Amino acid sequence: MSLVVFGYGYTSQHFVRMQGAHYAPVLATVRSPERAAKLTITNCDVVTFGETIDPSIGPAIDQASYLLISAPPDENGDPVLAKFEERIAQSKIERVVYLSTVGVYGDHGGAWIDETTPCDPSNARSRWRLAAEEAWLALGARMGKPAHVLRLSGIYGPGRNALANLRAGTARRIIKSGQVFNRIHVEDIARAIAACFDGSLPGSIWNVTDDEPAAPQDVVAGAAALLGMKPPPEIPFEEAQLSPMARSFYGECKRVSNRAMRQELGVTLAFPTWREALRALHESGEGR
Repeated sequence: MSLVVFGYGYTSQHFVRMQGAHYAPVLATVRSPERAAKLTITNCDVVTFGETIDPSIGPAIDQASYLLISAPPDENGDPVLAKFEERIAQSKIERVVYLSTVGVYGDHGGAWIDETTPCDPSNARSRWRLAAEEAWLALGARMGKPAHVLRLSGIYGPGRNALANLRAGTARRIIKSGQVFNRIHVEDIARAIAACFDGSLPGSIWNVTDDEPAAPQDVVAGAAALLGMKPPPEIPFEEAQLSPMARSFYGECKRVSNRAMRQELGVTLAFPTWREALRALHESGEGR
């Protein structure tokens, strides 16, 4: 049971650290040879997929049982499908997991949504994601194999969280009335990926998110309390100097349900809300 991972970033690295031995050998891709050499470990060979495409990728696809896609699409479409669609279609791969984003839903004015909610992406990145989702689901149908799309909310975990941001002096408490975000810890993403690979459900779309949408300023204040720090001052959204990408996040507000993930996919969250997660991260030394 071997695994090929396209896009060996923060989330997929965490999955391989947690679950990789179960799927070994693993081949994963990054854009640069230097990064590939740095990330290669026992039972996980990291190779290049960018301007240079390592020749070992094709044969690895031929032998793989599982395929995890974390590489983002662009205006030209999904890069993996552009290069390897026919090879994947003819392979013996049993299950595909594609990591997407809840951004494909667009803005819903703070209302609760689930997988049946129509998608209305509000920016080009999310439109590219939605097109890639559709392409992977279509390939799964063509192969007669389950292709699962995991729509992830805001990702955080070790080294990437409000505690670390406070200690680094980069945390901000931006106030926008009614604004909430869902979040998901990387450990829980890994659990969802494993549930898709190890289960018997047909391919589908799953929201992978926590139980409680929360105002971003509340998370920062909670992290400050754990560290015994005074929280950063509140900044009205209108006065915040945000990058275009950050501003686009605040342009969407929705409450994302994880009922299907819990009840149908069978995922039990290690961190149902940001409170449990930040406490655990603090106890592990984050932000100190």
